[in-house]
Amino acid sequence: MIRSFLGFLPWIVYAVIATGDEWRYGALAGLVIALGVIFMDRRTGKAWDQMVIETSAAVFFVLVTLISFVDPGSPLMPYGPALVNAWLALTAWGSLAIRKPFTLGIARTMAPEEVWRTPQFYRVNAVITAVWGVAFVVAAVLLAVLLAVAPHATAAVITIKIVTFVAPMLFTIRYPKAVAARYRGQTAGDAA
Repeated sequence: MIRSFLGFLPWIVYAVIATGDEWRYGALAGLVIALGVIFMDRRTGKAWDQMVIETSAAVFFVLVTLISFVDPGSPLMPYGPALVNAWLALTAWGSLAIRKPFTLGIARTMAPEEVWRTPQFYRVNAVITAVWGVAFVVAAVLLAVLLAVAPHATAAVITIKIVTFVAPMLFTIRYPKAVAARYRGQTAGDAA
């Protein structure tokens, strides 16, 4: 499970480095790490559907790196944390719109092959992806408002980032177990 969250490393590094005029170096570091993670993952045989977040990070950081070097004083710069979450929300909701929740590829590495094509497997991953999508939207909105009103409220920015990451992560860990337990309970009841 921890390996699956390595895809968030470029975003985390960007958040740490991209303060003030350093946003271009944060974007560049995020891009290098995203490409490095993709390279490592592909070398180990990871499929593209397992690397949606990593691929999304690479695209985001190409765009932000270009903007940051072409227009270092861009009005987008102060809103970096909100933009990250808006982009991740777009990734999550976009993957649901095309009926390929970004969690599906990751979940396939943790579930037996016989359940991959079941409606329940898809539904669990659609719910998990939607929870991440909601968390990203909430974070984007809260951060955009906070950064507009109190741009130096670093502790509040960090708190929002942590809460809106940890909550869906815990849900991702617990929800499939709860669904599996419920399913086992139903099948045990049907057998009786």
